[in-house]
Amino acid sequence: MKWNIKKRMMSLTGLILLMIGVKTYWDIQPVDQLYWSVMHDAQNLRITDRHGQPLLIDYHHRWNHHFPVFLVDMLILSEDRHFFQHHGIDWHAKISAAWQNIKARQVVRGASTVTEQVVHLLTNRPRTLWAKWLELIEAQLLERKISKNHILEFYINQVPFASNRHGMAQAARYYFDRDLSTLTSKEILALVILIKAPSNYDLKKSILRVTQKIEPLIKRLHTAGVLTSAQVSELAKQTLVLSPSKPLVNAHHFVHFLQKYHQSDLHLQRTRLIRTTLDVTLQNYVQHVLDQRLRFLKNRQVHNGAVVVMDHTTGEILAWVVGGATLKKGETPSSMIDAVMALRQPGSLLKPFVYAMALAKEWTSTTIIDDAPLTGPVGTGMHKFKNYSNIHYGSVTLREALANSLNVPAVKTIQYVGTAAFLGTLKQLGFQKLQHDGADIYEEGLALGNGEVTLLELVQAYGTLANKGNIQEPKFFMQYGKKSPSMRVFPSTITSIISDILSDPWARRLEFGTASVMNLPVQTAIKTGTSSDYRDASIVGYNHKYVVGIWMGNLDNAPMDGVTGAIGPALSIRSIFSFLNQHEELSDLYKSPELVQRDICVKRDFSTLCIWHTELVLPTNEIESIEIIRHSQQVKLLKPTQGLQMAIDPRIPLANQKFEFKLSGLGAGDRVEWFVNDTLMASTTRPVYAWPLSKGKKYVKALIYNGKNVVSEIPEIKFLVK
Repeated sequence: MKWNIKKRMMSLTGLILLMIGVKTYWDIQPVDQLYWSVMHDAQNLRITDRHGQPLLIDYHHRWNHHFPVFLVDMLILSEDRHFFQHHGIDWHAKISAAWQNIKARQVVRGASTVTEQVVHLLTNRPRTLWAKWLELIEAQLLERKISKNHILEFYINQVPFASNRHGMAQAARYYFDRDLSTLTSKEILALVILIKAPSNYDLKKSILRVTQKIEPLIKRLHTAGVLTSAQVSELAKQTLVLSPSKPLVNAHHFVHFLQKYHQSDLHLQRTRLIRTTLDVTLQNYVQHVLDQRLRFLKNRQVHNGAVVVMDHTTGEILAWVVGGATLKKGETPSSMIDAVMALRQPGSLLKPFVYAMALAKEWTSTTIIDDAPLTGPVGTGMHKFKNYSNIHYGSVTLREALANSLNVPAVKTIQYVGTAAFLGTLKQLGFQKLQHDGADIYEEGLALGNGEVTLLELVQAYGTLANKGNIQEPKFFMQYGKKSPSMRVFPSTITSIISDILSDPWARRLEFGTASVMNLPVQTAIKTGTSSDYRDASIVGYNHKYVVGIWMGNLDNAPMDGVTGAIGPALSIRSIFSFLNQHEELSDLYKSPELVQRDICVKRDFSTLCIWHTELVLPTNEIESIEIIRHSQQVKLLKPTQGLQMAIDPRIPLANQKFEFKLSGLGAGDRVEWFVNDTLMASTTRPVYAWPLSKGKKYVKALIYNGKNVVSEIPEIKFLVK
């Protein structure tokens, strides 16, 4: 009977041990995964700003340091004195700790080795007996796979402190606002003590409690022969003085961009210290400005934003900021998305480039463009182009059209330079994110921003305008970077005229008023952009040295509540330029010496009122007459357009449904004969005809008469009525 009980107990014990073994095998962390995590930390590059300030991705960033010998010695003596002798588990310490806990009838001492603590940091399991069992096994496996030095390095980098800081380097910055290598011996001992109970011994709460712990530690170390009498005397003279810690720079999107798109550049560095072009002081200021503006605009459904600052004289990226309205403490919507690299519609921000092409072709800043209602094709449908204010100003100069960001003149300008040519120029400027190669995909809407681009591309393109028409590729590294040969896209004379227009408060008065926030004290070219349905509000500006680009909107593509580029980001760009100009020798924008200034009188229509304004012109383009005459226009059929498709509305009697044919450029005294499928439908003296709808494939043409003579013939335009 006793034998059967003993046999059953042995079987039960064996079954329990088997179950424990299976459970352990199932729950244990693969040693290769632990190995990769530790080694990845040890191999991280040290990425800093231009002044050597660490670009900490966040409070959990794994940062590689060369540690002071005193720190390493004190840490081992405090946390795991037999670290270099054991193989992951200090059995002597565990037995001693267990005996003390039994005598005290409570847990008064732990005996986890540094390796066990590293495993806990990697697995982040709850503090249970089962977790301790798994960590015990994993610690021994890890020590078979990796060196002691790598384990210790990881621990120093990742040991947790108060306020969510991780690692001795962050703790040194948080408490003393200094690099780890500059700390005194007493400050190092204070950090070692904090490891035991970072919340209870938090230096920010009480220096006295930590000091009371340091004194007996010094005595023990002296008695054990670790510290000499001279070292003890030196420690007695030292005091703990806290310094307000500067906020950690939020540059994780910038660092991720470098790791994703410039991995080869990072590997080509000869040192593990990578000094980037970013400026931490500017980065933190811009972050503050952006976050403050987003909080103010939150009620108008603006939740995300981004800012890029570039020195256009060198191409160096100085700030790369992403912001979002706070949902919870430390959490922002779409915080993992880099809004700087997100594809968004630029609105009117591409207009300066189409006008630059027109200036390079034949036009001048005084060329008259008719800002009148215009309907044009979009795909197989029609779109009515209008200005933001819904006001049409009639005859305007190119200067006024660009400065006020008028849409109809921009459409007429892209018709003048050609959509395909414009798309090619945009690609030259660096807009490689324009995904469609065919100009017919974008059509005239490309001038109004119907293509998607990134904020970085916009800043680079405006840097070309600021840099005398030469492409200025962004630079991200101080000591290394690919130097591409400079390529000129526009003559410096053209970019000088564009800069003069974009910095002219008088020219933008029609849409933005005379007291716009875009009127900066230092000459600065400013252009705003707003996409359809207020989904994007952007602004880009440049002065003699810097380009600043700002985007605001929602990364989930939700519309804002009427926020435009002039309403949302304009105040922010004003603040940023004010900060940038504080320590700069101020000057005006570059003006080509090939240009001359001329006082031009603009007369519109038959008015006798003369508006004088100073223009920059080439000597060959000097305007002798004080009266500017509108350029003659070729007669063109505006409606219908080639391939247009329309449908008859079954709810309305067919006799009441008509479609308006429309011409542009009809001269005084001209007469039009309208033909549909070779049948004469009407003869009019006006450029419009209301054609009665009928189903089928149709083609329209028109003959223009002056007297009895045909002066123009409009080729056939095919369309479909369903």
